[in-house]
Amino acid sequence: MKHKSDDRTVLKLENQICFSLYSATNRMLRLYSEVLKDLSLTYPQYLVMLVMWERQNLTLKQIGDLLDLDSGTLTPIVKRLEKIGYLQKIRSESDLRSVHIKLTQKGKSLEKKALGIPYQIYCMSGLDEVSLQTLKKSLSLISPN
Repeated sequence: MKHKSDDRTVLKLENQICFSLYSATNRMLRLYSEVLKDLSLTYPQYLVMLVMWERQNLTLKQIGDLLDLDSGTLTPIVKRLEKIGYLQKIRSESDLRSVHIKLTQKGKSLEKKALGIPYQIYCMSGLDEVSLQTLKKSLSLISPN
């Protein structure tokens, strides 16, 4: 991308990559919210459940690392999932600061109900499969540094 120091069009909202990502994220979250109503899950709760269905047993810190969430954000999500019976928190006997999170049977059975969600989102996105895969790959290339 070329840059001219006097080109004011670079500051137009419509030219901002960050705004395109922000808008797309908001639209995607609305799609997920609509689909997740049937499971009575919020989008952040769904992300935690995805990690748990994949790994079954993790520490709170491991979940936070995988989802890039700090403990202040993650703890209330896990508490809510525990309250509705999907997860169980177990404090480590060897390190009281470490909390292990396990799926309950109810949490495991929810996975079957969630199997159709990716396909529903795909259908609602308005993009074909190749475009979605290309988008996913492109987004993963954005470097945090």
